[in-house]
Amino acid sequence: MSEPAPVATLAAPLRVALLGYRSNPYSGGQGIYIKYLSRALAAAGHDVDVISGEPYPELEDPVRLVKLPGLNLYAAPNHVTALRARHLRSATDTFEWLSMLTGGFPEPYTFGRRLSRHFDRLDRDPGPGYDVVHDNQCLSWGTLALQRRGIPLVTTIHHPITWDRDIALAHAPDWKHRLLIRRWHHFLHMQGRVARELRHIVTVSESSKRDICAAFRIPPERVHVVYNGIDTEVFRPAPEVPRDPWQLITTASADQPLKGTQHLIPAFATLCQQFPELKLLFVGRPKPGGTTERLIERLGVGDRIRFRHGVSADEFRALYASSAVAVVPSEYEGFGFPAGEAMACGTPVVSTDGGALPEVVGDAGRIVPAKNPTALAQAIGDLLCDGAAREVLGRQGRQRILERFSWARTAAALDGLYRHVMADGRR
Repeated sequence: MSEPAPVATLAAPLRVALLGYRSNPYSGGQGIYIKYLSRALAAAGHDVDVISGEPYPELEDPVRLVKLPGLNLYAAPNHVTALRARHLRSATDTFEWLSMLTGGFPEPYTFGRRLSRHFDRLDRDPGPGYDVVHDNQCLSWGTLALQRRGIPLVTTIHHPITWDRDIALAHAPDWKHRLLIRRWHHFLHMQGRVARELRHIVTVSESSKRDICAAFRIPPERVHVVYNGIDTEVFRPAPEVPRDPWQLITTASADQPLKGTQHLIPAFATLCQQFPELKLLFVGRPKPGGTTERLIERLGVGDRIRFRHGVSADEFRALYASSAVAVVPSEYEGFGFPAGEAMACGTPVVSTDGGALPEVVGDAGRIVPAKNPTALAQAIGDLLCDGAAREVLGRQGRQRILERFSWARTAAALDGLYRHVMADGRR
């Protein structure tokens, strides 16, 4: 559906609460969303609080962080010994520990419980409340309770996590792994039921909208599409950095089947036979002894691949600038930050057609079918042989991102949606 027009009688700045059950900007698209959206909303004049569990986001003044700490078990050296006596006094903490111990992912549920208690305290506070609450894909009973209290609620679903689960199941080597995958994704039962009750959902691409409506059985008129932005100040061309004509770069999560590394490595091995100087720069870190490391060893290309992780924004920009082609091999993306960031840096992109990637890349990159190493190798090889085409795609990619994907545009569209939701609540 089209984005709702702003309500003229409510043109004053809004008090907005952004929710994130985990918001680290270096661990996935959800953290990036919180960081940049909060900044853009504040720049538009709104009063913004981010209410987050651990790991916490990186925020800029005047955005405020309201911490709802959990156990943060992923950061613990040992999940078993992470429990402390004080945690046993909290049913929520004890549940989080037991669920994690048995292979579950309890964070959306337990964050929702903590959120409910937080808003109970706010109800007792005579200070001003929030005009609108914007949930970033927690989809918990606790967030749904806000809607039931009459609080204007908007919920972002980046893409249905059912895709992650189904792709992981398709790549599972045996029944034991499939059992663990199903156990970890048990939270989807809650998220599906919550999503069907939400009145106002926003997602980040037309592809995600179709998949969300199908996966959660939601009427399309309840789902609004507002594209993400790309930070074009951080991700910009660096002409002072020499470009290596034989270096590929990818930022795919190494051991997640959803991100397509299992298709990129065979394509790269094929290309190495044609281009003796070819190398791959992998921004990420593979699991020791995991599927990616084993695949690299089996195909004998370990000496051609270099892994980097923990890079700063300036380093990231320089890595893109030094590479001839950026490769996005994902089986599915709800939006596609890796493609957009590479394009913003002026690096030509070869991408699959997984999920929303064609919406981001458009005609400013080369798009091939997902899960097809042969097609991936062919498209990369064609660009390696054509420096003029790389130059053209680099310029077109940068221009496309500047014209279509800015966080200011995202904030303006959400401003209109927030006011629409507030007016709908009054009606």
